[in-house]
Amino acid sequence: MKIPKKIGVLTSGGDAPGMNAAIRAVVRSCTYYNLECVGVYRGLQGLIEGDFEDLNARSVKNIINRGGTFLKSARSKDFLTFEGRKKAFNNLQNENIDALVVIGGDGTFAGASVFIKEFNFPIVGIPGTIDNDINGTDYTIGYDTALNTAVEAIDKIRDTANSHNRLFLVEVMGRDAGDIALNAGIAAGAEEILIPEQNLGRERLLESLSRSKKSGKTSSIVVVCEGDQIGKNIFGLAEYIEENLKEYEVRVTVLGHIQRGGSPSCYDRVLASRLGVGAVDALLRGETNIMIGIVHNRVTSVPFSEAIKGSNEIDEELIRVADIISI
Repeated sequence: MKIPKKIGVLTSGGDAPGMNAAIRAVVRSCTYYNLECVGVYRGLQGLIEGDFEDLNARSVKNIINRGGTFLKSARSKDFLTFEGRKKAFNNLQNENIDALVVIGGDGTFAGASVFIKEFNFPIVGIPGTIDNDINGTDYTIGYDTALNTAVEAIDKIRDTANSHNRLFLVEVMGRDAGDIALNAGIAAGAEEILIPEQNLGRERLLESLSRSKKSGKTSSIVVVCEGDQIGKNIFGLAEYIEENLKEYEVRVTVLGHIQRGGSPSCYDRVLASRLGVGAVDALLRGETNIMIGIVHNRVTSVPFSEAIKGSNEIDEELIRVADIISI
């Protein structure tokens, strides 16, 4: 692989706080190494449509504190076809772009891996998703901010739950990974936490809530991951609890996309900056088809094939801690 002189950068998939900080780090790394940098708007769809803009160090001023992604993001059905990917490749060649940095999740990396095999084009990925569900990195960009957003919201819900002696079911994001639910539940003092990795079951949930009421608790919070088996229909779950535990008045709050927005935390800004610099460094070393991640607080890399295998295993110690402190 030849050393790139012009690097493109894009964000794809769901937005996450800290993506702007990662873009900024990529652009300024290019400036530092006297490379050209091109921003691709609207992700993989922008590649196909040639929606490019030259970027420099001043182009990314005052964005490190902003949520979302100023390059925008979009799903691309066209990129699923060879014709669409071929058009994207031709656009990259026409702009003399030598390599790409893609910021996103497993879907983004899967598409990038196919693109590399078909066109032998250098691509390095940066994990950006609030779900923290990428293998090969301890943390993804946006996870810490989303976690703090969830905890802050649940703290406020706790106030009204206490005021009315109610049980609140609070749904948080996490399609296949319960990291947000588990950590936010512990931090917010939830009585129960429902995650996909641990099928609690409706009967055990009822037993736990019944014990809580008998122990003197006048209000309760149950944090529900959106991907949990019994929590997928959270409103149906609320009805089930009220039918079987008459002493409970149940309310439901779905936090939804509030978890994706907002100014990124200090941790996410620093993580994004480290991974952005690491991505450009990897391309300059001639590396491709890899994701730059963080493991034991050290910047590292794993092949895309490993990154898209799924999330890291849930921390069993955290599950044990949650069980102990929720009595």
